[in-house]
Amino acid sequence: MTKEDPHWKCGNCGRTVQALQPPEKCPSCGEICDFKNVSCYLPECGGPGNVDPRL
Repeated sequence: MTKEDPHWKCGNCGRTVQALQPPEKCPSCGEICDFKNVSCYLPECGGPGNVDPRL
């Protein structure tokens, strides 16, 4: 993991995980969930390595 890796949010429980790829199962709820990329790519929210609060 690097600080530039994307942040992934579990569609089931909302847990965020930072990794190059989303996990197969959520480490929090243990389900196979739909993970959404919630990384910030704009300077307004801190840029890469941060979660975009709008997502």
